[in-house]
Amino acid sequence: MKTDNPPLPMGYSALPAGTLANVVTCLEMRREPDVTEIHLGPNLTLERWVDVDLDKYRDLFRRVGEDWMWVSRLVMPDEELSAILADTGVELFAAMKEDVPVGILELDFRQPGECELVFFGLVPEAIGQGAGRWLMNQALQKAWAKPITRLWLHTCHFDHPGAIAFYRRSGFEPYDTFVEVTEDPRLTGKMRIDAAQHVPLIRPVDPVS
Repeated sequence: MKTDNPPLPMGYSALPAGTLANVVTCLEMRREPDVTEIHLGPNLTLERWVDVDLDKYRDLFRRVGEDWMWVSRLVMPDEELSAILADTGVELFAAMKEDVPVGILELDFRQPGECELVFFGLVPEAIGQGAGRWLMNQALQKAWAKPITRLWLHTCHFDHPGAIAFYRRSGFEPYDTFVEVTEDPRLTGKMRIDAAQHVPLIRPVDPVS
């Protein structure tokens, strides 16, 4: 992740009304780790999604990420999202349980020699059963099967509180941080109003006339 924006000043910075500030942590690994395969039985498989319907994709994206404030693909124009998912350098997978998608894995190989783990996560009912480790092992094996020298991702403080520790146990190390300011999607109708309750919802106050 690169940015040409000037650094923030020291101390507190006010936000525009209706926006959120998000601390983003970037992590990377520079060598292929040893992966211990975890077998969860025949009910959990990984399915490659090609030419996926955008509504189907966004439904899984929302189910996995809404409570962690995943919003980028919900607000992205259809044409832009279709172009990304159709790119031969992007590989999209769904973790399937009894023919129902319960997890998402998206790998981006468009930068030569690198892979970004763009999206990785499970629906709430699949968390805490070992599926996360299984899905990460799938991600590591598929990423390092290509001629890359770097695998990287970014997470944020809106994510699951154990996310950074999980990624570090998987072999990633943090290397940079950013602050991202975005519209609160709960106020714009892009996300349900009661989503991500660990993130305070602050409604803009109408000025007193």
